[in-house]
Amino acid sequence: MPIETQRRIWRILDDARADHLWTMDHIIAHGEDMTRPILDSWTLMSAMAVETRHARLGVLVTANLYRHPALLAKMAVTIDHLSGGRVIVSLGASSAEREFVALGMRFGTPGERIRRLDESCTVMELLWSEAKASFRGRYFTLTDAIAEPKPVQRPRPELWIGGYGAKGTLRVAAKHADVWNASGGRGFDTTLQASKLLDEHCRVVGRDPTTIRRSVQARWGVDPDADLRATEAYVRAGFSEFVIDLSGDDPVRAAESLARDGLRRFRELA
Repeated sequence: MPIETQRRIWRILDDARADHLWTMDHIIAHGEDMTRPILDSWTLMSAMAVETRHARLGVLVTANLYRHPALLAKMAVTIDHLSGGRVIVSLGASSAEREFVALGMRFGTPGERIRRLDESCTVMELLWSEAKASFRGRYFTLTDAIAEPKPVQRPRPELWIGGYGAKGTLRVAAKHADVWNASGGRGFDTTLQASKLLDEHCRVVGRDPTTIRRSVQARWGVDPDADLRATEAYVRAGFSEFVIDLSGDDPVRAAESLARDGLRRFRELA
């Protein structure tokens, strides 16, 4: 999508007081056509920070393997300051293996990716909160590490964890996440079952499951009534955050429709 089109959409939805705006994290375009142009997500979000005034800003989801967590923590703080305290940090274990193969980057086993995700969350949390941070993990080490300035948001930016992994991602979410995000692409029943598994992981780590909000991706554009019916089922199941994909051939028109009518209708479901 051309950058000017993206800017127009950001402004339309920010003026309409959308709760949050998102980019996606790929180095090479995903899907069948890998030649489609795609911009870096976090660099793009810095532009969003200065183009908007109200919406929170995030990357859904940041692929954990692309960046060292200390670098990502610094990037997040920078955008938190640029935006006046509106950044969201959303992480996943990384899944686009063919990008890693194409670029000669190590992808690793599922277990390794989950362990790295867990350690990355810990590293960022320490750097955002400690005057001097020390940590020794299997993959990352901090030794009296200084990270200044701290985030505008206190005690830290909101941390979202995305993914369905029953033994891995959901366990990491139970330990670290303020919000768990599901794509919804696996269907309502699978997503609801994953939410219940998250509850079980919370109990294992001694956390109240109600302290983690549930998020799912929704759609708006081609058939708004069907989109709202699908979302309503998630509301009844306890989901409270919806990341809305603009569908159809004209994303600007879909954004205008969402701003004019859709945001109100989504909020009325709550």
